[in-house]
Amino acid sequence: MKNKYIADTMALILRLENRKLPEKIEKIFTLTERNEAEIYIPAIVLAEIGYLAEKHKIETNIEEVIIYCQNHKSIQQKEITFKTIESTFKINDIPELHDRIISGSSVELNASLLTNDPVIENSDSVKTIWK
Repeated sequence: MKNKYIADTMALILRLENRKLPEKIEKIFTLTERNEAEIYIPAIVLAEIGYLAEKHKIETNIEEVIIYCQNHKSIQQKEITFKTIESTFKINDIPELHDRIISGSSVELNASLLTNDPVIENSDSVKTIWK
């Protein structure tokens, strides 16, 4: 069984823009690209990337995420389902809605969340990896 992870918005942006990632996160992406692990991209992450690209705050865009997922079968899109929302609203120590949905996806899949967000890292509900 492969290890499962959820990528938050910043982790995916840093990977797609070939920017510096912690060694541990770099290794997880590399293993996944070799089909030795799985990374799920929550739909809300795709929406955040679209918004940030539209505002010219990042270099990457939705099309690059889609191509990345198509090129690496172990990187999959994660839809927002009723179960995702149910998991989301069991988390009460992450106030921002988008972060809660990303975290809810992580809880739903029992997957570690690749994030550098200190609020999420301090949550009692979510397993995170960064440094």
